[in-house]
Amino acid sequence: MLRSIFTVFVLILTWQTVGAQEFIPLWEKDKMPNSKGIKLEDKIENERISQVGIPGMYAFFPSLQENKGAAVLIFPGGGYTHLAYIISGTQLAKWFNSMGVSAFVLKYRLPNSPDLKERQIAPLQDAQRAMRLIRSNAKKWGVNPDKIGVMGTSSGGHLAATLGTSTEDVSAIGDALDKIAFNPNFMMLISPVISMGIYTHAGSRKNLLGENPTKDLVEKYSAELQVKPTTPPAFIVHASDDKGVSVRNSLMFYEALLDKNVSASIHVFPQGGHAIALRNNPGSTGQWTNLCEMWLVEMGFIPAVKK
Repeated sequence: MLRSIFTVFVLILTWQTVGAQEFIPLWEKDKMPNSKGIKLEDKIENERISQVGIPGMYAFFPSLQENKGAAVLIFPGGGYTHLAYIISGTQLAKWFNSMGVSAFVLKYRLPNSPDLKERQIAPLQDAQRAMRLIRSNAKKWGVNPDKIGVMGTSSGGHLAATLGTSTEDVSAIGDALDKIAFNPNFMMLISPVISMGIYTHAGSRKNLLGENPTKDLVEKYSAELQVKPTTPPAFIVHASDDKGVSVRNSLMFYEALLDKNVSASIHVFPQGGHAIALRNNPGSTGQWTNLCEMWLVEMGFIPAVKK
């Protein structure tokens, strides 16, 4: 009887150790930029984070035998008011693990935080820092530093596109990570907010830039206007019946990539609504995950499965 109880205890402990995901804070104590020094706690309700106390990322690793050497930094969506960290975060991370890809779900500061000095740069600061942390630990985590991408859904797609097109370093704090590149090697955008202009998602724009942003600020955070020849390749998915974020966001970004001769793949499905999910999508939209994996293989970011 005692042996059976002990065996069960060991199994539970082993499962917890293997199943638990590591949380990696982005900033050392008192070194977080753009902070007033106000101590905050996470606010979580209905699988949504509406306030971030300690920005950081949850690491999800595949088995050593299945590891393909690539990694993805995932930005949950939520209109820049909250983070839908399950449906557009951890579920996607586990899917990437099934492909042998390491995944990191970013818990980034939201523009409505009372601790911020400048609202609009906080998400990008955390995104740049997270990318640098992944690259700095690439060898330890079995990741190729030249095969680290980003994925974002909705407003998370805006953050991913902003990181992919940004050349301004807003996360430097004077430590060793400042020397490490923050640009992703590829982008995967799901129902993304791209523009802060006429086709923007009004809520995301207001939450990120404030009530009456200047023209310069609107242009700076319109990712379709920031594409350069050095912008990484992109895989874009949207539904034409998306009533939350106009599909024109994805179309404008795709056209901007083409204009700069940046490789891009876009899939606009007739159904799917906003924030296309991992599973249970209508009709042909259910194929987006297969198409994404095929794209990663086609672009050389992960090797093809040998049969």
